[in-house]
Amino acid sequence: MDPSNPAFSVQIATAARELKQGDLAALGRLYDLTAGRLMRYAESLTHQFTDAEDALQGAMVRIAGRPELLAQADLPWAYFIRIVRNEALKIVARRKPEQAVDVQSAEGWASQESTVERIAEHEESVASVRKALQRLPAEQAEVVVLKIWEGMTFAEIAVVTGESANTVASRYRYALQKLSRSLESIAGEVTYD
Repeated sequence: MDPSNPAFSVQIATAARELKQGDLAALGRLYDLTAGRLMRYAESLTHQFTDAEDALQGAMVRIAGRPELLAQADLPWAYFIRIVRNEALKIVARRKPEQAVDVQSAEGWASQESTVERIAEHEESVASVRKALQRLPAEQAEVVVLKIWEGMTFAEIAVVTGESANTVASRYRYALQKLSRSLESIAGEVTYD
């Protein structure tokens, strides 16, 4: 389901209300509905698949403990993403300097690519885009992931990041300019035999 579709937020709120009423199976439905998208987002913040899993698990525990907060949120999807963001940022902050991730590493990304993305003719371009995205400042990469892959509006992204919609829009614009330059330089390096 398209995350920009209002029905998506309704499904999240419905699952949260059901969980609040004691339906433990609703937590599984909530996970099934959101896990793929939340993992991609958490990994864009942590740059490690296992840390992204920990962030998602931490967020699910928080939701299970206080489902009414998600059920009552004006923007349930944005609220849920903010919880995952907070968990991911806590994990990154706890890292020891020797555990810092090489920003150029794409190890975690490869494990999440779908079969279609693994088709040989697309593999190089997908890796190039992800590498270019990882070169962006974290706050710009975050906005790009939320805007393009999650289909969120600038207002929703502002809720997630705690910034103004204007700041979010500026970060997005600067990120697209940097991505464009980065991908042009990569395309210039590609030669065909």
